[in-house]
Amino acid sequence: MISLRELNLGDAPAVRRIYSDASVRYLPRMAMTAESAASWVADHIVERHATTRTLYCFGIDHADDLVGVIKLRPDGTSAALSYILRHDAWGHGFATGAVALVLDFASSALGLASVDAKHHPANHASGRVLIKSGFTCTGRSGAAVTYTRHFASYDSMSSGASANASITSRVADRG
Repeated sequence: MISLRELNLGDAPAVRRIYSDASVRYLPRMAMTAESAASWVADHIVERHATTRTLYCFGIDHADDLVGVIKLRPDGTSAALSYILRHDAWGHGFATGAVALVLDFASSALGLASVDAKHHPANHASGRVLIKSGFTCTGRSGAAVTYTRHFASYDSMSSGASANASITSRVADRG
């Protein structure tokens, strides 16, 4: 089983392993160094404490092992979703489980109407995760295959502040 949790400074070495050469091959970025991973985690901790949160970045935890990162970037009534797993965590259902937890958070806690995602055309596994998670392929945008997931109903009056306070318990309880 997996759970999601906020990142902390002690996660920098695990984040570096997640953003390794194999895992970033479909991303427009290089593998992280120890220094860049520490800076990346610190930046996400600062974002977590922002008055208006524009990014939710969670660690994907399996048996007290950080195996991935999943991010949700709200914009109005929708959000962009992205995720990455450590190479040795591929094929175990961790991404599908993490996406389910984040979709529940996006719909219930944030009151979003939809979530969008994209992947590199050669990353077929990511496309399968999105389809299994109820996304619909919407085509291509540039060098990416795009998807959207609409929620049946949503509460546009949902408060991001209450969502911030409850995220750790909400996502950990689902794990």
